[in-house]
Amino acid sequence: MRILATIGVLGILVAIAAAIFFLGGFYSVAATSPEPDAVRWALIYVRTVSIEHHAVEKPPMSLDDPATVQSGARVFARLGCPNCHGAPGVDWAKFSEGMRPGPPDLNEIAPALTAQQIFWVVKNGINMTGMPSFGAIKTPDNDLWAVAAFVKKLPLVTPDDYKAWTEAKQ
Repeated sequence: MRILATIGVLGILVAIAAAIFFLGGFYSVAATSPEPDAVRWALIYVRTVSIEHHAVEKPPMSLDDPATVQSGARVFARLGCPNCHGAPGVDWAKFSEGMRPGPPDLNEIAPALTAQQIFWVVKNGINMTGMPSFGAIKTPDNDLWAVAAFVKKLPLVTPDDYKAWTEAKQ
């Protein structure tokens, strides 16, 4: 019984210390300050499981259709995605270097994500990052699915293909 009481008291003290740290202004929200490892781990973990849990919608069309992928490249460019994520032959905008957390390199993460997860993130955005909700600005779901199709194929897209796709049918 004494051990349980000790654990309870320690838990309360940790909660009070965390409240003082976060609510007392000691935690810096500046983009120039790295977050503590525990905070970074928690944010990544919560983001990952949330996306996995919510990304259940199925695409209404084939995401392997070259026309869909090319349309997705155009929507990707029109929405300004290359500013933060870059694109084949397009460098990220300088301001994105100051974002914390930094925007992910889609070439690296696309293979690990499902199209449903990409669609969900593009449609809903991610709190406490620079990732906006394109659903909130009424971007049609078919356009967002096309972006998901493009991002899934992104590691295979050449700079010449991207340039041709995004210059066509503007």
